[in-house]
Amino acid sequence: MVKNARLAYVSFMSSDLAILTLRALRRVLRATEIGSRRLAATTGLTPSQWLVLREIEARDSATPGMIASALKFSQATITAIVDRLQELGFVQRQRSERDKRQFILSSLPPGKTALAEAPDLLQTTFTERFAKLPQWEQAMILAAVERLATLMDAQDIDAAPLLDSGLIDRSEPA
Repeated sequence: MVKNARLAYVSFMSSDLAILTLRALRRVLRATEIGSRRLAATTGLTPSQWLVLREIEARDSATPGMIASALKFSQATITAIVDRLQELGFVQRQRSERDKRQFILSSLPPGKTALAEAPDLLQTTFTERFAKLPQWEQAMILAAVERLATLMDAQDIDAAPLLDSGLIDRSEPA
């Protein structure tokens, strides 16, 4: 009788903890969605487009390869995002004077304005706050999130370091 009661209590606690964990995960997903919508409403950009634009603006002479390497995006993804940023009039591509096979990316005034007007992105806030945590706590969070990804069969999904639920190279904000 005691054993059955203990199992029932453990089962109840486990399901309670699962519910609380799912609620916390849902809050993270909702915060991501709200942040993406706020960015889109203010600038017309997706989070990945904002990241690429910010990375181009931060460099004097950016090449697509440099941007892909810095953001851990594929070259094809960067090409698709830069195409969209160029359509919006936020960046320009120019052939390199030294190597005609290479393009140099630079931001244009509308792109600079979009960056200046963009609300804080969740990944920026997260990164700043995460960096202030002790290393043991950072490792604990990483381990827990990696385990969560495994529990959800998401460990093999390719993902950029970006808090956004849509496709990385989509042309329109969600």
